[in-house]
Amino acid sequence: MNCDESCMSAPASLSEPVFPPLAIHPELVKRILVGFIRNEVRKVGFERVVLGLSGGVDSSLVATLASEALGPRNVLAVVMPYRTSDPKSRNDALQVVQQLGIEQLEIDISPQIDAYFERFPAADQKRRGNKMARERMTILYDQSFASRGLVIGTSNKTELLLGYGTIYGDMASAINPIGDLYKTQVWQLADAAGVPTAIVQKAPSADLWAGQSDETELGFQYRMIDQLLYYLVDHRYSIDELKRLGFAEAFVEDIIRRVRDNQYKRRLPVIAKLSSRTIDRDFRYPRDWGH
Repeated sequence: MNCDESCMSAPASLSEPVFPPLAIHPELVKRILVGFIRNEVRKVGFERVVLGLSGGVDSSLVATLASEALGPRNVLAVVMPYRTSDPKSRNDALQVVQQLGIEQLEIDISPQIDAYFERFPAADQKRRGNKMARERMTILYDQSFASRGLVIGTSNKTELLLGYGTIYGDMASAINPIGDLYKTQVWQLADAAGVPTAIVQKAPSADLWAGQSDETELGFQYRMIDQLLYYLVDHRYSIDELKRLGFAEAFVEDIIRRVRDNQYKRRLPVIAKLSSRTIDRDFRYPRDWGH
C-alpha cells in the first residue's frame, strides 16, 4: 500500500479502513492469547494475575483476555489515579471491572508522589510521569506478592518499539499478551472482544497528567506509525524503500531513531562477562528447561 504525504497527515478515526497487512483474525488471535495467558500463568504455579487498569484500551483488553483465561475471580485490577488524573479514566476502568466481574482495588498514588516531589519542586512533567509509572508498578508487585498473582503487562508492540513507556514502570511485567500487537491491532481485537466502545474509541493516553495524549506527545498518529513499523520491522525495509512507498524522510528518520535509541528498554540488563557461563549470554535455558 502506497502512503503519500496526504495520508500521513489524515486525522485518525476508528471508522477508517484497517491497513490491510495489519488486519487480524480477531477470534483466532483472541484464542491464542487466552491460551497464552492460561499456560504461562499456570506453568509456573500461579492461578491469578494482577494488572494496572487505567481505563485505556490496552489494559481493558488485557483484563478481558485474562478474565476469560483464568476466570474473573482470578484477575485483580488495581486502579491507581493521581490527583490530576482525568476522572473519566477512573470511571472507564470501573466500567470494565463491573462488566467483567473481576476483583478490584483502588489506590490513590497522590500522597506518595507529592511527598517525594516536595523535595524536587522544579521537576518537569515527564520526570513526574515516570515516577508515577514506577510508583504504580511497585504497587502492582506488592499486590502480586500479597495475592500470589503474576503481574501481567499491557504494553503493545508500537509502544515497545518506540520506547514509549517507563522502564521498570508500565513496561515491567512477568508476561505480556499484547506485546506483539501493534496499537491499531489492539483496537481491532478490543472491539471484537467486547471492550466498551467508548474506551476503544477515545484518544489514547497514559493519563500521567491532565490533558496528556499519546499521539500529541509522539507527534504522529498511531495509524501512521504502525504502517511504517510494519515495513521497517516486520519486513526490514531500508530508508530508501520506505521513502519510495511515500513516507516522508523526516518521519522515517524520527521513528528509526526512536526504535534504535530505546533498545535498552527492551532487553535485560547487560552483564559484564567474566566466566564461561554468563547469565543471558551462555546460560539461556527456557525457564521450564528442567521439566
